[in-house]
Amino acid sequence: MSFSGSLRPSRRAFLAGVAGLAARGLGVAQQPAPPPPQPASAQDPFAGKKKLLAIGDVHTGYQHDSVSHALATIERLGRQSGEFVTFIRTDTQLLTKSDIYGTGRYSAPPAGTRRTNAKNLNYFDAIFFFGLGEEELSAQQKTALLAFVHDDGKGFVGAHSAIDAFYNWPQYGEMMGAYFDNHPWGVMDAPIIIEQPEFPPMKHLPREFTLRDEIYVPTNTPYSRANVDVLARLDANKVNLKIADLHRTDGDFPIAWVKNYGRGRVFYSTLGHLDASWDDPRVQQMYVEAIRWSLGLTAYTPRPHPLPAK
Repeated sequence: MSFSGSLRPSRRAFLAGVAGLAARGLGVAQQPAPPPPQPASAQDPFAGKKKLLAIGDVHTGYQHDSVSHALATIERLGRQSGEFVTFIRTDTQLLTKSDIYGTGRYSAPPAGTRRTNAKNLNYFDAIFFFGLGEEELSAQQKTALLAFVHDDGKGFVGAHSAIDAFYNWPQYGEMMGAYFDNHPWGVMDAPIIIEQPEFPPMKHLPREFTLRDEIYVPTNTPYSRANVDVLARLDANKVNLKIADLHRTDGDFPIAWVKNYGRGRVFYSTLGHLDASWDDPRVQQMYVEAIRWSLGLTAYTPRPHPLPAK
């Protein structure tokens, strides 16, 4: 019996059929299926806005009652400004440039198959830090934080207890410009003198005024007016200089300062101890303008200068 031309299988089809039978019936090894791809990152819902990472310490040292209100206030004011959005954290997980994973399905591949959607330092433009104590930073995280400011040229805004932190990490003290010594007057009606009224966070303040808060006194080192631009200071002529536990003898009690750290911008103020401080429009505007400067939204070049003559 002969096949017609339309029914006779081609040589290519015949060989393909034989290979398929061999693979299925004779146990020929096949390549495993590729793993399912990781889901793509979601589109940034805050595209076009600056990103602020706000960290408040609530467990490594003295727990300031004002931390929650401070973080909430900064977040609200940022949204109202329309210029930056704030991510609030009470931990230090995001202080890294590495990928961030969770547990279970959110573990690192290959065990994990879901992304955490957590942002690392590469996503942010500045940090607002109301922390204290030694925190739980690994060596890798410390390197990443310093590089974030020094090398990447980003911002760091320290509030109140930000200089009461990382005493065992001298590079942090260098970045901040000081460490906390004590607060010998406690909460007081602080007589304040503005030294740099042209700096955006100081423009709204009178040349001299009084504000109720707790004033930190910095240690003699690493604080130096050669390295920081003091924006405002306590009026030493109007406070008790013989009070117990006052260790500074030069009459220099800065309220706020600013400095460059490498390519980055660093601001610090002692204000913010009281919960009520964060309802004070003067304090609110100071910190918002400091954040805007740290984000590069306003211009100012720090100018270290000596303590003005009495």
